[in-house]
Amino acid sequence: MDTQQNTALTRALAEVPGPLPTSGVIHITLPHTDRFTVVGNHLAQHPDLSCTAVGIAVRIQSLPQGAKVGVKALAAHCKEGEKRIAAALRELEAHGYLRRVRDRLPSGRIITRTVFCNRPTALLHPRRPAEAPPQPAKPEPAPTPTPVPAPMQQPAPGPAPAPMQEPAPAQEPAPVPVCIPTAAPEVPVAPPAPSAPLFVPRVPPPTAPKAPRRPLPQPSELTPELDRAATAFLSDLHRHAPQFTLSEDDVRRLVPGVAAWLERAARPDAIRRALTDDPPHPLKHPAKLLTYRLTELLPPAPPGVDALAALDRHRPRFTVTPFQTCEDCDRAFRSPAPGHCRDCRETRAAYAQAAA
Repeated sequence: MDTQQNTALTRALAEVPGPLPTSGVIHITLPHTDRFTVVGNHLAQHPDLSCTAVGIAVRIQSLPQGAKVGVKALAAHCKEGEKRIAAALRELEAHGYLRRVRDRLPSGRIITRTVFCNRPTALLHPRRPAEAPPQPAKPEPAPTPTPVPAPMQQPAPGPAPAPMQEPAPAQEPAPVPVCIPTAAPEVPVAPPAPSAPLFVPRVPPPTAPKAPRRPLPQPSELTPELDRAATAFLSDLHRHAPQFTLSEDDVRRLVPGVAAWLERAARPDAIRRALTDDPPHPLKHPAKLLTYRLTELLPPAPPGVDALAALDRHRPRFTVTPFQTCEDCDRAFRSPAPGHCRDCRETRAAYAQAAA
């Protein structure tokens, strides 16, 4: 009895069409009649804008024309500090929602105008001029009737007039050609070139086709020694990382991947560190994480004997002078041939000079 029931909320929930979801948000949409602003989902759900930038954009869009939208003016009405507001304005300017334009007044003074566009993508597509309605074809002018001379009355009989020369027959005027207007052929209008989108989402939509997953690596030959070593490694993994406790089916399924690592001369401690370092919290599916890391972090195969021989062939050679033992003092010295060291050679030369 101490829990208060909100009857208005219960009644509003009853009017929501369709079954109510068991999780997530439930929208109760009431129509606005005054003091509202239309905001597009491209701004409210922008993948690259921070929530502060979206809120500042909605705030600017709701203000009237001529309102101050500088950093200090917005900080006076918002709880965010000037640094966060300045960063949000830079985000909006980078994505085309906000522009600062320098303009010159008739007096010569240069001012900066702040322009906010609620749909920056529409600016990339120029508006096509409205097509004029087709003009009706002019009617063809009727041909001008040729006047027919009226019959002349016979004159009364009288004295015969003097004979007159008959005038030459009048030539009929040539018909004037009539220009009949015809409709001009329609010129096909080329569609506007597709322009680059203002921003490209970094995260593909849920409906985008996903690339097929790479298969788990397999060894060239799953020997009994590799199978036992991989099974012992996976069974002992929970002692070093308790969150990687695997079932028997998971162990049997992951054995070929670990065997492929062992076949490539990877040490067990290196494999354990690569598979268990920095796991997500909480770790719901350890076997899936191990499958992904075994596939994506597979080390390269070690070079074979032929590759090492080729490396040795291309390696520069250095001539090393061997050690010799002096025949007089048994001192070691470097020389291509056996004999005496430098001191013994000098002593022998001094004796030979003194004897001479």
